[in-house]
Amino acid sequence: MKRSEINAALREMEAMINEYRISLPPFCHFTPEEWQNKGVEYDEIRDNMLGWDITDYGLGDFDKTGFSLITLRNGNQKLPDKYKKTYAEKLLYLKEGQYSPMHFHWNKMEDIINKGGGNLLIRVYNSTEDEELDKVNDVEVHHDGTVTMYPAGSQVRLTPGESISIQQYMYHDFEVEPGTGPVLIGEVSQCNDDETDNRFYKNVGRFPAIEEDEAPYRLLCNEYPVAK
Repeated sequence: MKRSEINAALREMEAMINEYRISLPPFCHFTPEEWQNKGVEYDEIRDNMLGWDITDYGLGDFDKTGFSLITLRNGNQKLPDKYKKTYAEKLLYLKEGQYSPMHFHWNKMEDIINKGGGNLLIRVYNSTEDEELDKVNDVEVHHDGTVTMYPAGSQVRLTPGESISIQQYMYHDFEVEPGTGPVLIGEVSQCNDDETDNRFYKNVGRFPAIEEDEAPYRLLCNEYPVAK
């Protein structure tokens, strides 16, 4: 991705967050220059990859396949003695026309919540023993205190305020119902590890290669400098 695309995506997500009067933690507002002087007291942010996360999944077409996210809190399965949180929280932003590819998590269970805006569509499948799409068996979906069986490949529609629980090994993707507008999404989950706990159905990347065509507006969660 071009840095200019990342900067524009950050500002667009910030604008919707402000519209919904959601306050972000201080580290979300640090400039790249401020990060250069942050000491070891900020290592929890570095080690657990808190902060901004913009991805085009390595496909080079962010407006078609992409997602904007902020990790607000997170534990660390690699350093459980140092970071004892067993949970994570994110905000996500998806525009009309964007798509987040089909994937599941081996370890993480998550609740996905439509915080406001348009309607979110989540297609669901079980996975087979060899981690393919199970196109035969119904999927058990926990949806705001109810349990519903959906045929394989169904799209669960979340209007603002609704949520779904995504179990381990449940394939899912994300898109916006056309004509309803961008969606601000909440995620509450077990510890998040984007480096080892995403099983994408098709081979895609997770963190983009960046073409530096302008200065960064914010650093992404995988770009922080080491503490001085």
